[in-house]
Amino acid sequence: MARILGIEIPNEKRIEASLPYMFGIGRPTASRILEHAGIDPNIRTGQLSEDQLVRIAQVITSESIIVEGDLRRERQSQLKRLTSINCYRGIRHKRGLPVRGQRTRTNARTRKGKKKTVGVKK
Repeated sequence: MARILGIEIPNEKRIEASLPYMFGIGRPTASRILEHAGIDPNIRTGQLSEDQLVRIAQVITSESIIVEGDLRRERQSQLKRLTSINCYRGIRHKRGLPVRGQRTRTNARTRKGKKKTVGVKK
């Protein structure tokens, strides 16, 4: 497996499809990176030379694309800020409910988890 910025990406796929294995890089960003690096997007990752891998890493750092651990840390700090200031979004995150205005009377099972039946006692 090829390593770019300490992250291993699959060798057998095209480089355009391998780059999105890095957290923070999607398809459009991957094609933009390859265009700036001057690398053919159809070449397999295993066929890339060491020089080409270094060029890809340089483009990622020069365009200040945040990937992997740094991006995860940044997102976590943004979530902590929302919860600490007790804004509506922060409270919804804390309670594990949908954040963006979805209904919760029905549905919302992905956020709320498995259904808890509340029975009526006689």
